[in-house]
This record gives sequence, C-alpha cells and structure tokens, in this order.
Amino acid sequence: MLGTFFNVLMIMIGSTVGSVFKKGIPDKANHALMTAMGLAVMMLGINTSVQKMPHSQYPVLFIASMALGALIGSLLDLDDRFNRLLARGKGGSQLGQGLSTAILLFCIGTLSIVGPMEAALHQDYTFLFTNGTLDLITSMVLASTFDIGIILTAPVLLCWQGSLYLLAKLLQGAISTPLLTEISIVGGVLIFASGVNILGLAKIKTLNLLPALLIPPLFFLGMSWFH
Repeated sequence: MLGTFFNVLMIMIGSTVGSVFKKGIPDKANHALMTAMGLAVMMLGINTSVQKMPHSQYPVLFIASMALGALIGSLLDLDDRFNRLLARGKGGSQLGQGLSTAILLFCIGTLSIVGPMEAALHQDYTFLFTNGTLDLITSMVLASTFDIGIILTAPVLLCWQGSLYLLAKLLQGAISTPLLTEISIVGGVLIFASGVNILGLAKIKTLNLLPALLIPPLFFLGMSWFH
C-alpha cells in the first residue's frame, strides 16, 4: 500500500498548493511539467513491455488483446461515456464539477489500475509513484480552479486503489507468472498510449483500450478448460 499512500499524499499536497495559487499555474510551467511527465510515462510503458516480451509464451497474444480490447471498448463507447460524465458536472456546482472530474481522472487510468496490482503481486511501486507524480500536477491545476475541495478526492482514491490491491492479494495464488507477463505487456502498451496523449502527439482513446487488460485472463481461463 506504500505506493497508494504516496499517490494519496501527492493529491493532498497538490490540492493544497493549487488552492494557495488560485490565480492558476503559469501556462509555461504547466506545459513543461506535463511534457516531462509525458516523456516519462512513454518510457515507462516501453520499458515494461520490452522487458516482458522475451518471456511471453504467446508472442501475438498482446496484439490480439489490443485488437479485441479496442473493439469491445469502442462498442461500449467507454471514452465518450467518460467525457459525458465529465461534462455532466458543468450543470452542477463548481466544486461538484471539480470533484467529479478529479475522481474520474485519478481513478480511471491504466497506471491507477495496474499500479496497485503490481504493488500487491511484485512489491513494485514504479507505476504508483509515477501516477502520484502525475496526480500531483493534475490536482494542483484543478485546485487552482476549484479550490481546496479537490482534496476530498484523496480518500476516494485510497478506497479505489486499496480495493484493487486487496483483490490482487486475494487472487495471488490464482494468478500465474505467464498471465502476469501477458498483462504487463498489454499494460505497458496502454501506458505508452497515455504518454502519447499527455504530450498531445495524437488523440488516442485510451479508455476504449482498457478492456484489452481483460483478454489475457480470459485467454488463460479458456486454456485451463482444455487441460
């Protein structure tokens, strides 16, 4: 849970700092920080996938996972549903809009989903430390607009990532090393895509790709039925 506590702390610090500088974070500083984070996230994604690929027992599984995941995500219209949820807050109070936006941004992302799993299964906090740094910047920007109330998203994130952490711990005996390898490869690709979005190099609907993380477990479950 160390990585999650770090992530929560970063949101609390970012919200506090952002509320102090209510006039907003300078555009140049914000752009520089997001560029640095975008590059870091891209390299993290590349490193994760490249390290795991030589150990894959099914080299084309990640390609099939990405294709099927994208198809499922597009049919479910996950990205547009997410954007509509963000837009819905505009009709409510300013704080309500800020909180709904922050909760979705902090919780629904590859790093925030894969991070607790990696921490639980491998004691690897890299994803959560990276996510915490990104959330520090994001919470600063949001709090500079919506004030200190953004700090209320911290306990929500704690519950979200804590639940994923505990779930991964409970299922640890049922999760094999080959399965984790395939999930990590897909997760690395999705993290790279997130970095591309942060840098503004392309508009990738990463939420539509999230179902790709479910394909390797389903594949291994199907394989087990034939053995």
